[in-house]
Amino acid sequence: MDKFHHLTQLLDNAGCQYKIFDLGRRVCEIDIEHFKAVEENRQPYPWPLKQHAHLSISFWQPGNPPWIWFLRLPLDERGLLKQAAVGDFIKYVIEAMGATLNTTPTEEEQEKLAANPYTFKPNDDKMAIFHAQLRERLHLPASHYYEHAQHYLTGDLGWDKWQGVGLQGLADVCARMKQENNATQLRKAVNNLPLTPLYALLGCLEHCTLPEALATRLKERLDEEAAVDTPDLFLISALIRALSGADTATLSQALRDLLAQSALSHPEILVAIAGRCWQGLTDSELAGLFLLRLAETEDQTLFNQLFADLVMLPNLRGIMLQLLHSPANTALIEAITKLQQHARGED
Repeated sequence: MDKFHHLTQLLDNAGCQYKIFDLGRRVCEIDIEHFKAVEENRQPYPWPLKQHAHLSISFWQPGNPPWIWFLRLPLDERGLLKQAAVGDFIKYVIEAMGATLNTTPTEEEQEKLAANPYTFKPNDDKMAIFHAQLRERLHLPASHYYEHAQHYLTGDLGWDKWQGVGLQGLADVCARMKQENNATQLRKAVNNLPLTPLYALLGCLEHCTLPEALATRLKERLDEEAAVDTPDLFLISALIRALSGADTATLSQALRDLLAQSALSHPEILVAIAGRCWQGLTDSELAGLFLLRLAETEDQTLFNQLFADLVMLPNLRGIMLQLLHSPANTALIEAITKLQQHARGED
């Protein structure tokens, strides 16, 4: 048991094939060599959320269906995996499945493995898009909801006939955007869908890489909503989250346009940007504007939480720390001063 220090060691030793996905921010696959570097503490975890790595490991041996672990592993202040936690989980696994991972656990062992402190259950939205992406990557057929969702998105059934459309079907269409005519149907549907299925669709798209035409359509819809007298802030939040998979130029422009309007800097929207669109904040000017809007909410708790979350992201850490020490606005200076006092335990 002691010879396994990393999960990939255990899986490789058992002759398993496997795929690893991040499930914390955007559902996306993690390159296995990158993950091995994370396991060996040569690199920080790329997409931490609340100082944890939220991930799935799907593994299988030839001829067998995959097992899936959903893991929430703690990270230290540098974003490195806490090795003791990984070791603990490996012990749970070996007790339940054996080192070769080819023993089917008893019901009691399955319950014990499921009840360990490192497993978690993703929400329904993430579960749907994760299963859709995994099945697509493994060249497995989509769910039985797929064809009905495809048919609905043509508009032929009537846009008001959405009640029978499954979330899993929409996720399958999004995961298979490059197949058949799916990307075109999605683009055409954006302006026609009633709000309920639109929210469901946007929730799937926020975990997908968007083709240019679809990203442009979403940006147009965002601009239209932002321009009305009383914009729907929750719809704007859903649209900006969906744009997180757009190309850098489109995402940066969408963030710049949103953050230019202080009236749209609602906590719901700022949380959406931090949670899904963080890669747009690698532009230090945009990152500074984001922190300014966050400070202007005068919600110091929110400011502290989002700053602490963003500074843990490896590609934002340097930018955030630089902004921390060179603020150029009164509201931002005040928020950062309070953040520093909080960090020192002075409040």
